[in-house]
This record gives sequence, C-alpha cells and structure tokens, in this order.
Amino acid sequence: MPYGKDFPGHVPTGRFCNGKLTTDILASQLGIKQVIPAYLDPKVSDNDLLTGVSFASGGSGLDELTAKENNALSIENQLNYFEQALKRMQNVVGKKEVKNIVEKALFMIATGTNDVTDNFYTLPTRRYLSLPGYHDFLLNSLEDFVNDLYKMGARRIAVTGLPPVGCLPVQMTINSLLPSFHMLQRVCVKKQNLDSQAYNNKLQALISRLQDTLSGSTLVYMDVYNPLLDLINNPSAYGYDRIHEGCCGTGSIEMGPLCNGFDPTCMNPSRYIFWDAVHPTQTTNEHLVHNFLQTLIPQLVD
Repeated sequence: MPYGKDFPGHVPTGRFCNGKLTTDILASQLGIKQVIPAYLDPKVSDNDLLTGVSFASGGSGLDELTAKENNALSIENQLNYFEQALKRMQNVVGKKEVKNIVEKALFMIATGTNDVTDNFYTLPTRRYLSLPGYHDFLLNSLEDFVNDLYKMGARRIAVTGLPPVGCLPVQMTINSLLPSFHMLQRVCVKKQNLDSQAYNNKLQALISRLQDTLSGSTLVYMDVYNPLLDLINNPSAYGYDRIHEGCCGTGSIEMGPLCNGFDPTCMNPSRYIFWDAVHPTQTTNEHLVHNFLQTLIPQLVD
C-alpha cells in the first residue's frame, strides 16, 4: 500500500498504480477478462493462460542493467517464462490449438522509460554511450526481443514508445535542483522530451522495418507521448487539476519503495495525471486506452 488502493479488492498487486493498468482496462473493454493476472501469480491456472497473462516485471527494461539495478526480471527471463507458459497451455488444448491462440493473440510491449531515466539521466551507468548511441543500443535489444517473440509464434505485436519523460514529476524535481534556466521551477524538461521524440522516431522506423521482414506479422507503434502530453497541456478539458505532482506523498519524488503506507495520498486520484512521481493514475490509463481503441485496435483486428 498505497499501490492498489483503487484496484479490485483494494490490494497492492505489483502494479505501479492506484488501480488498473492499460492492459487490464483494454482486456476489460474488449470483453476478454477484467484484469490481466501476473504469470507468476500462484493462483493462475493453466486455463487462465489461454486468455492472457502478464509477463512484465515492474522496474525492468531493455537494458539488462536496468533489471539488475531494480531487482526485476530481465526481458530474457520474461521470454523464458513465456516459453514455459506455452508448454503449460499445450497440456490443456494441444500444440495445434496453442499455435492458433498465440497467432491471434495481442502482444503488448511497454518498456524503455526506466532505461533512459535510471541508466542515462540519473545514474552514470551507460554514460560512455552518447544518448543517440544508447537509444540504438536499446532498440537493438528490442529488435532481438521481437524476433524471439515471432519465432515463438507471436504475430500481432504492439510496441509502446516513450512518454514525454521530461514531464514526469520526478524528472521535473531532479532538474529543478540543477543549474539551468528553470532551476527551482517545476516545469517539463524540454530537452528530455525532445530526446523521447528522437527515440520514438527511431522506434517507428524499426517497427516499419520489422513489419517488412517478419512475414505474416502485424506490428504497430503505440503512441503514448502525444496523448499523455495532451492531458498535461490541456488538463481541465479532461477533468484534471494536478499535473506536476503525483498523488502519493509530496508527489515530487515518491515512487516504488518511497511511496508506501506511511505516505499520505490525495483524496481524489482521478484529479491527478500521475499516481506517483512516474506512473499514471488509473484515470490516465483509461484515457490512454480510449486512444488505443480508436487508433490501435483497428490496425490489429482483421
């Protein structure tokens, strides 16, 4: 706690949110299931796998050092669990039906933000690379990951770009303490947002290239940058009045272990774009899903 305070059952589940993530909301909107359970949840049965689970690990990234630093599962670990899941599914419906299920399934990949915030902007872990070089390093890792998924049967894959990283409350806090023209001001860091745009442009080019080379696949780019920036720039149009801080604690630095049961939380999270200093509220996730349903799903559904 207080993570999960608005989740069904009001319990923390490993989701960095007060409630549901975009994947949960999307599955619910599509009539599949109310929430996407974690693969490692001991309550998940072999039958549950047939309609979708999450292999994601909070704090992970495309860079193995990101997962290591945050004590999270690497993307290689996540792929290994997916391979394990396929065998469990075959025990239920057989190899042929599993192949059919996997080919029709939607795979959503959301990663990269932890890499740039943790391993480039905040810690000097990868500073021997230029930022464009680090972007290329991350995208090479992503390309390998998508190719591995494809070899395992995935055909419909949606990949999320970076958000406007410079508008994350924690990034605004850090940069307000550094010598600059916006020192002591809580404003979006323009340079980091431009960096996110540069990464997203490269990502879209990669997706286009993979689409041409992976026969029978449908790969799409999930834009979170522009929808989230629209909420930040036009908060009142969406019912928000707090945009520069999260709901948890002071909203300026609290996230993960720093956002805990000892911290006060705001009375109405739906008025906040961010739940903690990095992650969106459930309400924000609902806005993002509304955008996905309009722009993304028609590209993926026959």
